[in-house]
Amino acid sequence: MADTTGQSVIEETKNRIRIITINRPQARNAVDGPTAALLADAFRNFENNNNCDVAILTGADHTFCAGADLKAVAGGNGNRLSPDGDGPMGPSRMLLNKPVIAAVEGYAVAGGIELAAWCDLRVAATDAVFGVFCRRWGVPLVDGGTIRLTRLLGTSHAMDLILTGRPVSGEEAQRMGLANRLTEPGQALNGALELAEQLCQFPQGCMRSDRLSAYRQWDKNLDDALKLETELGLDVVRSGETRAGAARFASGKGRHGNFSDL
Repeated sequence: MADTTGQSVIEETKNRIRIITINRPQARNAVDGPTAALLADAFRNFENNNNCDVAILTGADHTFCAGADLKAVAGGNGNRLSPDGDGPMGPSRMLLNKPVIAAVEGYAVAGGIELAAWCDLRVAATDAVFGVFCRRWGVPLVDGGTIRLTRLLGTSHAMDLILTGRPVSGEEAQRMGLANRLTEPGQALNGALELAEQLCQFPQGCMRSDRLSAYRQWDKNLDDALKLETELGLDVVRSGETRAGAARFASGKGRHGNFSDL
């Protein structure tokens, strides 16, 4: 195994899956300024890598991310805070064209819950802990937390998290709609890899188009959102991907919900 000592962000590839790991276990994977920049660069590299279809964001040593590193902030090496450019935690203002899955063990709190909410899907261990722990320190949510949590969970559940700052287990997070899949403790990355493999099997142009339409609807009225959905869908049809899929169906593949022979 390669020596990763001193690397605050580790990148590796398994098949067509890019695994991006926050590697600051001494700080419970809290993100300082340099680490935020490395995370943003890692996801830009993933976006531009034609050999990778899905990314997984996780944390080393059974902890997802404890948010921004407040010790670094106090010491003058904190996260950049500007209305423009990358977010304080790095990739939190990006809208990628490919899906990202969070594999959550341990704490995903403060900026960590914002990074998890930025991901498309979240696979969490049952004993994972989500929470807006920055509530107690007067540190605001500036990486999309107030927006994404409300859109993902609805106002009631989001306000329960945002106002109280209380810890929420993986099981409660699933009931809220924050965790999409649960695993036994220590198995979140394996669960995320299994889910990522499933996504990699699908025709990628169509999946990415539908995903993008779901995100880009938010600032549009219904008519404009439906028009955009059709425009994006037509691009997929014209690419030939839909016709190729129809031919596979006609040949007898994928019947009765079978995903094993796509």
